[in-house]
Amino acid sequence: MSAPLHPDFLRLPIAHRALHDRAAGRPENSRAAIRAAVAAGYAIEIDLQLSSDGVAMVFHDETLDRLTTATGWVQDHRAADLGAIQLRDAADGIPTLTEVLDIVAGTVPLLIEVKDQTLVPAGRIGPLEAATATALAGYPGPVALMSFNPDSLAELARLCPDLPRGLTTGSYDPESYAPLHADLCNRLREIPDYDWVGACFISHEAADLARPRVAELQAQGAAVLCWTIRSPQAEAAARKIARNITFEGYLAAKT
Repeated sequence: MSAPLHPDFLRLPIAHRALHDRAAGRPENSRAAIRAAVAAGYAIEIDLQLSSDGVAMVFHDETLDRLTTATGWVQDHRAADLGAIQLRDAADGIPTLTEVLDIVAGTVPLLIEVKDQTLVPAGRIGPLEAATATALAGYPGPVALMSFNPDSLAELARLCPDLPRGLTTGSYDPESYAPLHADLCNRLREIPDYDWVGACFISHEAADLARPRVAELQAQGAAVLCWTIRSPQAEAAARKIARNITFEGYLAAKT
């Protein structure tokens, strides 16, 4: 098993893709959203994709279309070019993981989701994980790594054995989780790889928290986080099971 989560991962609500609000000029995973989360004292969840020159970029989607003024695959662009592509409703472009680490500077916990690179053309496990490990070397603050893909998490275990790691998990409804094949969804739904990857937590889809396997892992000592909470009412329901929440669209209360 990996090192346990820093206690602040279980104490501070986690801002999903940072404290984003496009109407306020803070789109998801942007520098402005990162700074806002730090100022508010929330833990932060971010996503990573890989540039063509092997740099970990803080960006959720495999393609640029939804979030930027450009189109096409993230993986087809160099880091410097991605940094110059303007995020919609922001004054700047896509940040690197190193830039985000410099902004956070260890002040709040950082939960990093390494996106599955097998979902992009010619993508494979290894390069993004290596870029992530390189950027995190020597980082002083509380950080944890997670991925939907167990193979990615196993590679992160090899590269960053001392960092807490967990599986991002959910209902794996085949329609919602396309393009994953139904057989793979059926396998992943029961979280069979928790012990194999040496995880210490899961971040589970909130609507699926009542799954017996979640309770089983929790009874075995797994910390259960959840995604994505969008109201105080949903938060109250999720906290009946989950130790902490990943939230967006409102300001979660800090205790």
